[in-house]
Formats: sequence, C-alpha cells, structure tokens
Amino acid sequence: MLFRFGALLAEQKDDVAELMTHEMGKVLAEAAGDVQEAIDMAYYMGGEGRRLFGQTTPSELRDKFQMSVRMPVGVVGVITPWNFPIAIPSWKMLPALVCGNTVVFKPATDTPLLGERFVELLAAAGVPAGVVNVVHGGGRDVGERLVEHPDVPIITFTGSRETGVAVTKAAADRLKHVHLELGGKNAIIVMDDADLDLAVDGIVWSAFGTSGQRCTAASRVIVQEGAYDELASRLVARVEKLRLGPGWEDETDVGPVINRSALEKIHSYTGIGREEGAKLLTGGEVASGNGLDRGFYYRPTVFGEVEAGMRIAQEEIFGPTTALIRVRDLDEAIAVSNGVQYGLSSSIFTRDVNKAFRAMRDLNTGITYVNAGTIGAEVHLPFGGTKDTGNGHREAGQAALDVFTEWKSIYVDYSGKLQRAQIDTTDTLAP
Repeated sequence: MLFRFGALLAEQKDDVAELMTHEMGKVLAEAAGDVQEAIDMAYYMGGEGRRLFGQTTPSELRDKFQMSVRMPVGVVGVITPWNFPIAIPSWKMLPALVCGNTVVFKPATDTPLLGERFVELLAAAGVPAGVVNVVHGGGRDVGERLVEHPDVPIITFTGSRETGVAVTKAAADRLKHVHLELGGKNAIIVMDDADLDLAVDGIVWSAFGTSGQRCTAASRVIVQEGAYDELASRLVARVEKLRLGPGWEDETDVGPVINRSALEKIHSYTGIGREEGAKLLTGGEVASGNGLDRGFYYRPTVFGEVEAGMRIAQEEIFGPTTALIRVRDLDEAIAVSNGVQYGLSSSIFTRDVNKAFRAMRDLNTGITYVNAGTIGAEVHLPFGGTKDTGNGHREAGQAALDVFTEWKSIYVDYSGKLQRAQIDTTDTLAP
C-alpha cells in the first residue's frame, strides 16, 4: 500500500506542489521538494515492511530459543504543522502504518486541504477505511482531546516547545508514548579558511528557504573574525537581490510567511534586535509595493554585530531573519553554537579536515553538516535533535520505528523440563 501511495503521489506531484504553494505560500520548487520527501519516505518505509528487524540471540540454557520482535502499539495521534504539510505527515503516518498501527491525523489549521489530499491518496492506495482518519480543527477543540483520549496510546507532535510541553503534561497521567519534534536555533559556522561563495550559498538557502519558516533554518551565522567583514558584505549583496513574490511565479525567490500573526512576530524581533544594539544590515521591514502589501511578505533580514546572548541570537524567530556573530576561533564558535536551548541542526564551512571532525564531535545537535547549510536531511537517516528540540526520539530512518512499536522478548524452551534462568546454567564464569 505504501508503494502504491508513493506512486500515486509521484503521479500527482505537480498538482500537490501547486496546491501547497497556494495554500501556505511556499515557492513552487520547494513545494515540489516537500512532496518528493513524502514520495521518498513512502518507498523507504514500504521497504521496512520486509525488515522490521528484531534480534535472535543464544540462550544461556541448552535447548532454549529466544528472540525479540516489534509489536504495534495501537492508535497513533498525529499532530502536524503547516510548514511541511506533506513531508511531515509522511514522516509520522507512514512508519506508524507499516508497523501495524492505525492513525488519527490532525493537520494544521492553516493547511487543511493538503491534509485532506494526503489522506485521500492513502485511501486511493488501498488503505482500508478506518485505518487512517483525519480530523480538522484547532488545538483546543481537536488537539487536546486527541492527546487526552484514553484510546490513543501514542502522540507524535511537531510544533513549538511550549505546545510540546503542554502535550507531554496532558499525556502524562496515562503514561502515553509521546514523540516531540520542537524548535531550533540553528547555526552555520564559517571559518577563516572557508570557501566564502559556497558559504553564502548555504546561508541564503538555509536562512531564507521557506521564508525562514523551518525548524532547521539557519537563524545564526557564526563567523571567525578574519572572514567576518567579507562574508557580511557578500551575504548582504546576495540577500538584497532576492525577489519576493507569489510562490507560483518562476522568478520568485522568497514567498510570503504563513499569516498576519507570523508577520507581526517576525517584525517584532527586528525591533528587539535594534533595541539590543545589533546592526541592521538589510531588510527588517514588512514588504510593500508591486502588490506585496496584499500578502504577508517580509524583507529578508540580516543583523550584524550580534552578541551571542541577545534575544535574536537565542529565541526562535521562525521567519526570514539571520544574525551574524563574530568569534575568535573554532572553540568559541562551537561554544556559541551550543549556547542555546535547542539542538537540532548545525553546520560548519571549512577546508580543514581537523576542524571539521572536531565540529562533528563537539557540536551538540542531532544533525551536523560540513560545507553545507543547516537543511537537507534525507529520509534514511534519523531526524531530530537534542536539548529542548525534542524528547529523545527521532523521525525517519529505522529510528522512526522505535516510536511506533513495542519490543516483545520471546523465549521458547524445548528441553521438556523446567529450566531456570540464572540458576540452572551449565557453565559459570568465576568473577
């Protein structure tokens, strides 16, 4: 069924991408990438149906066989955000289904059509009625009831840290399985020896793709002092060439943000940055002219001379804003990168393999990129972060299966007599 779903989604990729661009504003090429991620996940998780590996191990007793197997848990409550309205549901629902669970799905209130289309395609792929169920509505009307419902033993949620904490508390009385994918305050480190053109490419894509509305967005750029001025100059020049507009227009680089509330929040952080003493290098305003005032457009924004402790360097803005932070060396860069409450994604641009490997070891994030931006995860590796980014679980890859299964250990004694583990062993080792 998942293979058929992937094939159907591939057939309708352009149509679904266009719907996404119109419903939540993502640039068409990015929308197509969102859909492709779900296609990839369908084929990957379909393949897991032939694996779902457990373990077989020797027993300490003769004539005894033992193994572990994965078992489905039951009904999975799936609560997803609007920024990846096809990809993120696929990360959650497809592994849940291949593990043998059923699903109640609450899509984001800003993207109900895409949630509905996702479920329609699953049904068209042959998923039986009642296995995947979609319920539209807000967090109070639907989300809270789903989290608290006694017949829903698993909740998987992607969204803000504050809501994730509330979900955890509401689920605690029934000891539910809770999987959380929350915020990020991701940093790109640029060393003096970096390829600055490549670094600028990575920063622009990571900071302003999806109008900065990604949990993996690069909202901080940590630059070694020898490269700072040149990088800042090149970055500002590139950013000022980015074209704002509707996502379905070919020449558009940056689309609108999701709604007026988001626009106001993003703009409020520009005021906060100025008040804190950061230097506004470009952007920092609600866009107008050429019809942009009819939508929720914000000029791509770069702050310079940012101190690591400033709010714009600590708090998730979730918009097209990034902050340049000057550091002396790699040790300081790693300390600054780690010095936030989140730990989702990190990146370093350097030509020095020793620095790269130190960063890979010492950056306290769930994902680290070398000579690439902070975005670009693939479906066959675990996705998730440390600290306040989540609660230790991962999406994608085989790690996703741990969210949606229980382990069962099975022992088969074919000796024809009672054998007591740890007592009736034939061989003992002296201490």
